[in-house]
Amino acid sequence: MVIEMLTYGQGLLFGVAYIAPIGVQNLYTINTALAQPRGRALRAALIITFFDISLALASFFGIGKLLKVIPLLEQVILIVGSLMVLVIGVSLLKAQDVTMPDAAANERFSYWKVVASAFAIAWLNPQAILDGTMLLGAFRVSMVGNAGNLFIGGVCTASVLWFTGLTFVTSLLKDRFQAKFLLLLNRVCGVIIIGYGLRLLWKFVAQFI
Repeated sequence: MVIEMLTYGQGLLFGVAYIAPIGVQNLYTINTALAQPRGRALRAALIITFFDISLALASFFGIGKLLKVIPLLEQVILIVGSLMVLVIGVSLLKAQDVTMPDAAANERFSYWKVVASAFAIAWLNPQAILDGTMLLGAFRVSMVGNAGNLFIGGVCTASVLWFTGLTFVTSLLKDRFQAKFLLLLNRVCGVIIIGYGLRLLWKFVAQFI
């Protein structure tokens, strides 16, 4: 039971560190929370969460079929995934500023527009697909049995907590929200992600020892 909880917690922690760095999804979430009433913004956050989770699940489980056809792919994913994780982590630590969204533009709100935007920033974003496949795929090949299900469960939970939490806090602190906080958040996540990258790199090296 303890091992299961640790695996779930690992997925939860990784999920937060993976989602939290300021990117298109987070900026869109923040902008919506700044421009719309809290209730409406929270409903939009759930739509964003749905597409984020769907991409995470596809990235995590889809890699299994390819591994059966190309066994060598496991080593490729581990080495490429670990290096990508390290690059992302280092880039977050080196970031000097974060651009805040413009809250002045409050266009006519439409849930269909939110659905289209949430889908586009997740599924039509090549970088998001590449990062998701490599990062989550790397963890998938490093786990056996039910560990993978617990890990991705933690990642999905992190998505729900993050986007709803980010929306609520942004809506609550509209007048005091500062870019310095986002920059600090990026750096904290950078340290966590580098730790995960080193762990994956060790798994790759350990295969040849």
